[in-house]
Amino acid sequence: MSSCTDERNAQILIQVLKAHGIKKVIASPGTTNACLVSSMQSDPFFEIYSAPEERSGAYMACGMAAESGEPVVLSCTGATASRNYMPALTEAFYRKLPILTVTSSRRNAYIGHNCDQVTDRTVLPNDVAKISVQMPIVLDDVSEWNCIINANKAVLELYHRGGGPAHINLETTYSKKKVADIQPVRIIRRFMKYDEFPNITAQRVCIFVGAHVEMDDKLERAISEFCKKYNGIVLCDHTSNYRGEYRAFCSIVADQYYWKSTIQNVKLMVHIGDISSSDYKIQAKEVWRVNPDGEIRDTFQKLYNVFEMKEVEFFEYYNKKKQDYSNSELLIAYHQEEKEILSRMPEFPFSNIWIASVTAKKLPSNSVLHLGIRNSLRSWNYFDTQETVTGYSNTGGFGIDGSLSTVIGAALCHPDRLYYCVLGDLAFFYDMNALGNRHVPSNIRILVVNNGLGFEMKFPASWGYSIANSIGVSEDNYVCAAGHYSSPDLIKSYVYGLGFEYLKVSTKEQYLDCLPKIVSNEKQDRTLVVEIVVNSENEDAALNLIGSIMVDESNVAKAAIKKAIGKKGIDAIKKMMGR
Repeated sequence: MSSCTDERNAQILIQVLKAHGIKKVIASPGTTNACLVSSMQSDPFFEIYSAPEERSGAYMACGMAAESGEPVVLSCTGATASRNYMPALTEAFYRKLPILTVTSSRRNAYIGHNCDQVTDRTVLPNDVAKISVQMPIVLDDVSEWNCIINANKAVLELYHRGGGPAHINLETTYSKKKVADIQPVRIIRRFMKYDEFPNITAQRVCIFVGAHVEMDDKLERAISEFCKKYNGIVLCDHTSNYRGEYRAFCSIVADQYYWKSTIQNVKLMVHIGDISSSDYKIQAKEVWRVNPDGEIRDTFQKLYNVFEMKEVEFFEYYNKKKQDYSNSELLIAYHQEEKEILSRMPEFPFSNIWIASVTAKKLPSNSVLHLGIRNSLRSWNYFDTQETVTGYSNTGGFGIDGSLSTVIGAALCHPDRLYYCVLGDLAFFYDMNALGNRHVPSNIRILVVNNGLGFEMKFPASWGYSIANSIGVSEDNYVCAAGHYSSPDLIKSYVYGLGFEYLKVSTKEQYLDCLPKIVSNEKQDRTLVVEIVVNSENEDAALNLIGSIMVDESNVAKAAIKKAIGKKGIDAIKKMMGR
């Protein structure tokens, strides 16, 4: 039986190489690569050759890769060893030869501190590797995940889009410990449209749609047919823009604190679209990502397959397969849960959530909804709009800035469509200069939910913690930036000065009186700004209410224990249990 170093990052790399059948290795002498090379030497899978001089070893790899048609691994130590690879790797880059350079080193923390044999491998010339990644010492779950992803990325790039060299910098602690068995490593594979795809064997499939442009009819039909064939549903929020019959607008179902939905337990999740504010607490065993960029984006840390192609090509391929479960059990289960939750809907206090609850379905046909990060986006994701409304949010950078500017740019494209922007007071003031632009059109309606601070940073009581309060200070002044822009007429004066129409409300009754004007489909000659004054206590209470509609008493007990003993106590219990 072969032995292996106990350095987990080296174990991960060895497992990924073996999974992809990469066995040819050219090793140069050294100490920082001793753990890796010795482990490979102990494993009969690898075919290892020695090259005492790195420049020659790299050119040997060029000849070996070109002649054999197989990837070749280069391994060297610290100091200037890796610099001697560059001439041959330049050759490999322009000839697209699959050479994986593994430069072992002491930890990157030593870079720049006059430590012997430490060189900076974090930046490479553009034409010696298609990709360069770091595999640091594994200290916790996050660093292990990082190493697994980076090892997979580097190996997959050897074959990607014609192939070529890739680089891994592997840190070491010179460990002298060994293990007999290596813990399994998740292997990620990439498929192009001309490859043979894996079969779908899952009896339940969900499609997670992140932020997505409006879908054309062809893609929407292909997704719906896929769901019908494989017992699937499509998990959506306002930014997903899938409107087919399998749409599950499920934040209100998935975000219950003390109860778990049946839709959250699936074997396979197909991930399309880009960054989303929602995760729906899905516990999928596998994730397949479909995107023309072909990148490894392991949002849910369960990624196994990446399909580099248009989404419609993926769904049409599987729609032609013989497997056909023709079962809508998952969709039916979701609709039953949603109906039950909606039947128990509580009366919310005056808040962003309440505003969304009475407004979303009344937005005019073919209007466009832009939501600010993040409280507005979360609050409105609990309540669906009518089918012809599309939704967007600046989830790419996921910052507070730019909501007003974005909706202005969008509204200029279609003067006959109504554009709504819902955002908080800090987000409004951050981007308020945009309203002074002389191109601001009249087809925009802006709802400013003014709670006087950054509610998202307040860590609502329903979440069970507050960093500032645990330290013994108020979070309002600095963490949440309360007290700025405190003049009660500031927005009014600014908006009037620009010639816009302005309304201010501070009660439910006042808002309901204004609602017909807000959702009117009639074209207006001025931009409308509605300032809605709420307080953070009501915001907190509404969030707690909407997350507690369905209650499993056992989960309430678990939550109470968790809150009582804190994170350190939970970690101690897990350690005792060996988890």
